[in-house]
Amino acid sequence: MKKEKQKLAQEIYKSSHLIGKFILRSGVESAEYFDKYLFETKPALLKKICFEMSKLIPKNTEILAGLEMGGIPLATVLSQKTGLSSLFVRKKAKKYGTRKLAEGGNINGKKIVLIEDVVTSGGQIILSVQELRALGAKIKTVLCVIDREAGGVKNLAEVGLKLKPLFTMSELKKSALEK
Repeated sequence: MKKEKQKLAQEIYKSSHLIGKFILRSGVESAEYFDKYLFETKPALLKKICFEMSKLIPKNTEILAGLEMGGIPLATVLSQKTGLSSLFVRKKAKKYGTRKLAEGGNINGKKIVLIEDVVTSGGQIILSVQELRALGAKIKTVLCVIDREAGGVKNLAEVGLKLKPLFTMSELKKSALEK
C-alpha cells in the first residue's frame, strides 16, 4: 500500500474504530465497529477519502448513486471531485411527494455506480440495486470505504455486482499497527 493511502487508512481507523458491543444491519453482533459518521463529518478526511475513491470509478460511469444515509455525503463529494452527477437513493421510496426511490435525476438506461460507506453482507445494497435495476438503471459496480470482509463481495457477485472497497477491515487494522 502506498504511503499516502496507508496514512489515510490510519486516519480512518483512528477516527472511527470503536470497541464494544454492536448489532450490525445484518443482525450479526460485532465487538468492533467503524462509525462512518466519525469520518464522513470531518471535511478534510472526507475529501481525502473521496480523492482516493475517485480512482476506483469505472470510466464509463454516468451517475454516482449514494445509498441512504452514509453513501450520500460520499457521492456528493465524489460528484464535486469528478464532475459526475449524483443521486440519493432511499432505502424505501417515500409514500408522499414524488414517491421516488432515487432523488436527483433520471436513472433509466444510465450507467450508475452505487456508493456506500461500510459493507458487511451487502443486504441493503442488493435490495436497492434490484429496485434501481427494475427502474432501468445499469449497475455493475459498488464502491465503498470499508469492506468488513463478512460476505459482501460474494453476495454482491451473486447478483452481478463487483465490490470495489477503498479498504478492507483487515487493511485498516494492519495499518493501525504500522508506524
